[in-house]
Amino acid sequence: MKRFIRDTYKYAVASPTSMGVRLTPDNRMAVHNSGHFTMQATSAETNVLNVSASLGKLCLALTKFVEGSPVAAFIQSQLRARNIAYEGSHVPQGGPWGFRHQFNIADSGFGLRAPRVWNDRSGEVGRTLDSSEFDLDRIFGAEGVAILHMSGLIAALSPETTRFCVELAKTAKKHGTLVSFDFNYRKTFWTGREEELSKAFREITTYADILIGNEEDFQLCLGIQGPEAGGQGLSAKIESFKEMISQVQREYQNARVFATTLREVVSANEHLWGALLRADDQWFVEEPRAIPVLDRIGGGDGFSGGLLYGISQGWSPDQWLGFGWATGVLAASSLNDYAEPADEKQVWDIYAGNARVQR
Repeated sequence: MKRFIRDTYKYAVASPTSMGVRLTPDNRMAVHNSGHFTMQATSAETNVLNVSASLGKLCLALTKFVEGSPVAAFIQSQLRARNIAYEGSHVPQGGPWGFRHQFNIADSGFGLRAPRVWNDRSGEVGRTLDSSEFDLDRIFGAEGVAILHMSGLIAALSPETTRFCVELAKTAKKHGTLVSFDFNYRKTFWTGREEELSKAFREITTYADILIGNEEDFQLCLGIQGPEAGGQGLSAKIESFKEMISQVQREYQNARVFATTLREVVSANEHLWGALLRADDQWFVEEPRAIPVLDRIGGGDGFSGGLLYGISQGWSPDQWLGFGWATGVLAASSLNDYAEPADEKQVWDIYAGNARVQR
């Protein structure tokens, strides 16, 4: 898809996002019985940006901050360290019960004890994101963005962010930017807003060139009737996803790339990890392989980040998929939520299964 990416751009990938912090117990302890935690800046969208940013590409987070907040200062410091630029207004906290950045409290799990995630998003400042707060024609026009990536998490976060994402998709297409949309369906975000969000997600999908999500995402976000339920194995999931995408392609003909990850959980420490891609009217499959898991959160975002990096580099679709598979593995082998490759070789070594020491 290199030929579809505009010739000049400042940002390889840009994303709207609501930033927060994740608190993770040390030494794979559970949240309720741990006394020591590590804090990191986090969001699903910046997890995706992190692959391209780590490999030297400038990326942009479109977000919002609480004025004078030490948590906001911490987030900004981490984004700068990760080569992710950011734009966003600063708003007063409004007292102890006013705005704040989200807290995500999540352990890594161990063995047969599954990871548990607790989100605390009351008063989240990112819920108020609005297109009027950004000069979108400057960002997408004068400066340029190769790929706009949006997640269903930010698109469904609030009525304001839903409108923001629709406007971003329109503006990006106007300026020749590829649009990537990862549905990331969350039932708790959709409750009571099903009709509104279904309409908005359909509209965003009409602008999208790249669609990422599992079979359930496509059914629940777009109202696509799924195939008859088959077996529960990964091979059955592959065939079911292929049938689903053929339906989506007929309705949303702008989209040229469809991708999903394939995961089967053996334990918190071991998964079968694969991926599936349709591009140039061909199917590409990474058969699931057993991988060790340090922390599973962010694996799907790592996959998306690697996929988009490959697309921006003008590689072939099989390379997009292989690189994305490996950056997903890289994220799962880190206590951070994101993949942070040292260089392309590290990623391709993971893909090849080459864990020999590098001297």
